Amino acid sequence: MGAILVIIFGVLGMQQYSKNDTIHIASKPVSEGYILAEIVGTLIEADTDLKVKYTHGVGGGTSNIHPGMVRGDFDMYPEYTGTSWQIVLKHKEDYKNDKFPMLSAEYKDKYHFLWKGMFGFNDTYSIGIRADLAKEYGIKTFTDLAKYAGQLTFGAEYDFFEREDGYKALANAYNYHFKKVVDMDNGLKYQALFDKKIDAMTVFTTDGQLSDPRVVVLEDDRNFYPSYMAGMVVREETLQKHPELEKVLHRLDGILDESTMAQLNKRVEIDKEDPKQVAKEFLQSKGLVVK
Repeated sequence: MGAILVIIFGVLGMQQYSKNDTIHIASKPVSEGYILAEIVGTLIEADTDLKVKYTHGVGGGTSNIHPGMVRGDFDMYPEYTGTSWQIVLKHKEDYKNDKFPMLSAEYKDKYHFLWKGMFGFNDTYSIGIRADLAKEYGIKTFTDLAKYAGQLTFGAEYDFFEREDGYKALANAYNYHFKKVVDMDNGLKYQALFDKKIDAMTVFTTDGQLSDPRVVVLEDDRNFYPSYMAGMVVREETLQKHPELEKVLHRLDGILDESTMAQLNKRVEIDKEDPKQVAKEFLQSKGLVVK
């Protein structure tokens, strides 16, 4: 009987150990979220004895992942500073990078969450222009674009023309008076640009198609758009239980810029590669995991 009890408790102990030593990472329903989650999870399993469980593509993104974090369903997930500022903390003013200490403090005080592994890239709105036009007119910034807007056609998704912080606000900030503006399906913008049906358009700075040399991203020289720096939101309790994660997450600081993230997104969105493999190969290229 004694031997049986030892076996039973041993099995229960192993089950509890397994549960306690599994890190649960969530991701939003976008390629970038999948890739970032896999980058973090792959590095955790390479550098520690911890196992990783993924819940990819959580519908509703922040609106559903954040409550899951509060409940303890997830240990961490990739998030963006501007999104957290507005959706979670409900601030009305735009987020700028100098507000990060305030953002971090509020997250710690209200939710016992910490911002770790700040990847280094800003996935925010911008304007993309045909590369031939950028070269011909020497257009590098949003301000430069204003000088030639009267000769150009601007395209964006329908919602952009309806939002308070959309086209009207952008045009007022930079004094844009385009020859023509066109609303179109978001998925058709790039092809319309390549076909020269439009000359400039709204983009996100890490869009996979921005790796195409036919489009150039302009500099928002007046910082019109909020900052959406990417990082990992982590439960403080998880770091207390597994302090070895601190070093792992620190290794992720500054490892990605917008161009590199766009390249990784392209591999998943356009080339249809597996996010797990893309993440692994990226970490190998950085010397963070062995080949």
